[in-house]
Amino acid sequence: MEKWNQSSSDFTLLGLFPQNQTGLLLLLLIIFVFSLALVGNSTMIYLIRVDPRLHTPMYFLLSQLSLMDLMDVSTIVPKMAFNFLSGLKSITLLSCAVQAFFFMTMAGSEGLLLASMAYDRFVAICHPLHYPIRMSKMMCLKMIIGSWTLGSINSLAHTVYAFHIPYCHSRSINHFFCDVPAMLPLACMDTWVYEYMVFVSTSLFLPLPFLGITVSYGRVLFAIFHMHSKEGKKKAFTTCSTHLTVVTFYYAPFAYTYLRPRSLRTPTEDKILAVFYTILTPMLNPIIYSLRNKEVLGAMSRVFGMFSFVKT
Repeated sequence: MEKWNQSSSDFTLLGLFPQNQTGLLLLLLIIFVFSLALVGNSTMIYLIRVDPRLHTPMYFLLSQLSLMDLMDVSTIVPKMAFNFLSGLKSITLLSCAVQAFFFMTMAGSEGLLLASMAYDRFVAICHPLHYPIRMSKMMCLKMIIGSWTLGSINSLAHTVYAFHIPYCHSRSINHFFCDVPAMLPLACMDTWVYEYMVFVSTSLFLPLPFLGITVSYGRVLFAIFHMHSKEGKKKAFTTCSTHLTVVTFYYAPFAYTYLRPRSLRTPTEDKILAVFYTILTPMLNPIIYSLRNKEVLGAMSRVFGMFSFVKT
């Protein structure tokens, strides 16, 4: 079989929906969700920037989560919508590599950032007197820079390797964005070693941070159980349950997709699960953090004049 013609370096994204009226309605729904994600995450970033009461480590970390979600959804949905509406499913090699790089960067960085946010809550609830030292602005900055840096390095390594593999079968990627595991079946070389490396790196960015989050919240829940103040219990439990909801939405579909062998997965299943962590989660995160957080609602009241009934 001939190798992939390097002079024609376009891939084809088969997409998520069929080219019919049902597909168009579903795409419009995705565009609506995308718009909510843009507005919600942009609003969260703006509120944390302009409201002095939100200038705390927890909200600085939250602003980075919103930025990652904003970049993630903006990397994928516009191209998906353009391909569907134009009928052109092609994507150049460079565009595919850029899309894959940003997706993997956001995915890895967000996993580490969620672990940092769990540590922040652990220190705040279990060691409140040590909080100003353990979660100083410098420590918060180190966590943010570390999350972005490690996520970017991991993504760059995978992007460089994956886009130097010779592809000789078909250039049709059975996905709605350039997801590296979806590209590997198109390679004309044995990729089992690289697939193992993908599994190892995924384990470093998913189960290990999740283990840290689990341990942190185990300690937090133990501390909440022994609190004497009912108001303190309620506030701590609300904050932690909010974060755990976000963690579940993020980790569950990711782990189910990337920690299983390819033989146990189907392209359709992978695409449906990908909708959760690339489109739905970026839309849900700002809603979850705002509607269940009086401090964020109070900031909306002060900045936009909304929710004036919230006591600040």
